[in-house]
Amino acid sequence: MPIYHKLGKIPAKRHTQFEQANGKGLYYEQLFGTIGFDGMSSLMYHIHRPTQVMKILGSQDVTPVLAKETPMLMMRKLIGFDIMPKDDFLESRVALLVNKDCTIGLAAPRQSLTDYFYKNADADELLFIHKGSGTLRTQVGNITFEYGDYLIIPRGTIYQITFDTTDNRIFYVESHSPIYTPKRYRNYFGQLLEHSPFCERDYKLPEALETHDEKGEFLIKIKKQNQLSSLVYQYHPFDVVGFDGYNYPWGFSIHNFEPITGRIHQPPPVHQTFQTDAFVVCSFCPRLYDYHPKAIPAPYNHSNIDSDEVIYYVDGDFMSRNDIAQGHITLHPGGIPHGPHPGTMERSIGKKETHELAVMVDTFRPLMLTQEALKIDDGKYFQSWAE
Repeated sequence: MPIYHKLGKIPAKRHTQFEQANGKGLYYEQLFGTIGFDGMSSLMYHIHRPTQVMKILGSQDVTPVLAKETPMLMMRKLIGFDIMPKDDFLESRVALLVNKDCTIGLAAPRQSLTDYFYKNADADELLFIHKGSGTLRTQVGNITFEYGDYLIIPRGTIYQITFDTTDNRIFYVESHSPIYTPKRYRNYFGQLLEHSPFCERDYKLPEALETHDEKGEFLIKIKKQNQLSSLVYQYHPFDVVGFDGYNYPWGFSIHNFEPITGRIHQPPPVHQTFQTDAFVVCSFCPRLYDYHPKAIPAPYNHSNIDSDEVIYYVDGDFMSRNDIAQGHITLHPGGIPHGPHPGTMERSIGKKETHELAVMVDTFRPLMLTQEALKIDDGKYFQSWAE
């Protein structure tokens, strides 16, 4: 949940006349809100009407193709770096795990998204930057990003993205419910509390508002109900002179997450970073181990009865797993127990710290594999606990 933020020029009172300085008339106000009129919102002020569509060029179906007749209760390891890079930002996205609430996937774009603009009208997007750096450019300002950054892009945001290099790797989640910070970290005013593992000071907020007063033909690709539609706008979509409110893209670095530790092993919720109505996102970061004299730092065996667990491995030596490398994704489906690999519990005893870095997504509804996921599944991970 971001905080109140504003950039550029805004009138003293909302929903009132806001005259352009050049005598061209009034700026056009747009409410950018969620959950009807009950969720977070922002007010944007455009030079031109944000509704001027010149052409509709058609659409394409981008529904993920599900794998057929695959065992549901099978733990899997996906070799994420086997996803081949592609030039186009959207074409590089590969959906791997899906349910009615979210889509989880990987992307390896080689080129910046500059030839067109993109808007996801279906879902909030969480982009985790594993490799690469650059700038997220939006109608309400820009955010620079680098390795380890989460970018939260609310549904309906029009954006482009520029990369500094061609070697980019992104773990992404598309969420059909808004992405917030965990409720238990916030007071009743919404401020993050003292026991939260991060605070508002750690947020990356939009800066450097771009305002373009340009007429022409501007291609915007909009995703809605798994259809990617191409529309041509008459004016540059980044014609906002100012905005204020709570609904806007923002960033947070996983390196600014301050782990919560204890005398004995702490459960996964202490690593929670984001929440929705349908899943949570956790950050496993370098931290000191438990300090009880008889502590077992490795996690205990546990059953995922009500959730599927997905872990994306970013860096370091993940202490509870064998044979794990950068870019791997593990899926531990609900209904069967999982726990540390053979030998990892014993190896963890007496250790003082871990340098692992990983992102975990726990969904409350079962995930389905796509055909693309099967292509990078090692096929034998479920046997890796056998002695």
